[in-house]
Amino acid sequence: MRIRYLLHNAYAVGGTIRTVFNQADALCANHDVEIASVYRTAEVPILPLDPRVRLVSLTDWRDDGARWTDPAGTNSRWWRKTRRLRNPMPHGQDGRYRRWDPLLDLKVIRYLRAQPDGVLVSTRPALNLLSAWWAPRRLIRIGQDHMNFGSYRPAARAAMVRAYPRLDAVAVLTRADLAAYRAALGDAVRVVRVPNGIPPRADVPGGERARVVVAAGRLVEQKGFDLLIEAFAPVRARHPDWELHIFGTGPLRADLAALIERHGLGGAVRLRGLSRTLDAEFARASIFALSSRKEGLPMVLLEAMSASLPVVSFDCPTGPADVVDDGVNGLLVPAEDVAGMTAGLSRLIEDAAERAAMGAAAATTAADYEMPVIGARWEELFTGLRHVRPGRSHPALLHQADQVALGVADEGL
Repeated sequence: MRIRYLLHNAYAVGGTIRTVFNQADALCANHDVEIASVYRTAEVPILPLDPRVRLVSLTDWRDDGARWTDPAGTNSRWWRKTRRLRNPMPHGQDGRYRRWDPLLDLKVIRYLRAQPDGVLVSTRPALNLLSAWWAPRRLIRIGQDHMNFGSYRPAARAAMVRAYPRLDAVAVLTRADLAAYRAALGDAVRVVRVPNGIPPRADVPGGERARVVVAAGRLVEQKGFDLLIEAFAPVRARHPDWELHIFGTGPLRADLAALIERHGLGGAVRLRGLSRTLDAEFARASIFALSSRKEGLPMVLLEAMSASLPVVSFDCPTGPADVVDDGVNGLLVPAEDVAGMTAGLSRLIEDAAERAAMGAAAATTAADYEMPVIGARWEELFTGLRHVRPGRSHPALLHQADQVALGVADEGL
């Protein structure tokens, strides 16, 4: 079977990219798998990808419309001047596509129209909308949401409600988002829940772990690292031998560094930048903290739990509550509750036995999200959608019986 993934930028680092790469790696042994990257920011991808998966770039442009080979502050692409205009098309409601670039749209549409058959999986609202309106009906078209329905602006949600019934399925990550999409779309399209998947867990080295709380993600407002630094300040005052390490890059690095200095946490809170060995860092740390203001189903949370790390997480919409069983494999704190995050971190720091027990439970939970399990669910979904063709049974007929048969509705993961 031909399986095509349409990705915003395969040459960056982020949870969506890791998720798509994991899916492609798991499926390429038995299928013809290709990832099409709309944008390109480097010569080769940062994250590892199975060589059997083809990676193609639809453009040689960065998000700002300049070529990735252009020196900073320069631009050799004259068409970029159209990006001064706000995108008037429905997919312009997606914040990452708010600037209009008609030539980019044309390249994406040409790629969609050139696919002869098989499965097309698009991976964010703008690409889902383009797939819904322009991908040929001979394709099985699945729109993934890697965030959550409620996180989008009203105009974006309205565009999605209009267009998504043209897709064959919408795949979401969490139970809460499954309910939200069903409420918005009704029986107009099949909505399924298939969580993110992680590679099978390697053996975690034994021995004593460092007195480190670890966090990871893009240094952007969504990830809430400012809240985490605020929460860690009183933790450090009570436990001066503990440190907070934050991995990731992003536009807020300077702001976070200034916040660290204002709290007198230099040396105690470290911005570690991008790591290609994050698994090893997780294996050395003692606690994982998730401070996001909003999420889909964070890959980094599953990866940390796979390394037997107990979790202290904000109960943000959505994702953590699907995975973190409060008091069993981690602690759930009310969303953006800085004092609650402080209390949760202090509790685990002060009770080594509870840390160990929760870490073991976290690894057990993470095993249910490994790619052999999740990959099988994607196989079942693709097969089920292919079997309802070419008659294209009305989605309302699929919504109950077919989802139960595939086991990707409310039960299980």
